[in-house]
Amino acid sequence: MRVIEINKENLPERFDIELGTELFTMEIDYNQTGDFFTIDLYQYDNTEPLVLGEKLMLNQPLFRDIEDSRFPAPTLIPIDPSGQETRITWDNFGKTVFLVVDDGE
Repeated sequence: MRVIEINKENLPERFDIELGTELFTMEIDYNQTGDFFTIDLYQYDNTEPLVLGEKLMLNQPLFRDIEDSRFPAPTLIPIDPSGQETRITWDNFGKTVFLVVDDGE
């Protein structure tokens, strides 16, 4: 598994990332009122989003309800390796909870 490094202080943060054999653009944002994070996903060099505002939920793969061949092959999942957290918050994201790429390795 590979951790996607996110600097919370720079949110919303937009960056390009290689997932599997393809390049994508992701944007991470934070909803202060609800204390949760969201992700937007784009195919690289395409302004049309694949998904907007997908909420990060602990131990739940992103885009799990979408069947579309344009989405990345590896699974993106926010996890808490310690198993102590029950949800993702500003305080624990990047400290005990991490967004990882599960590419089967």
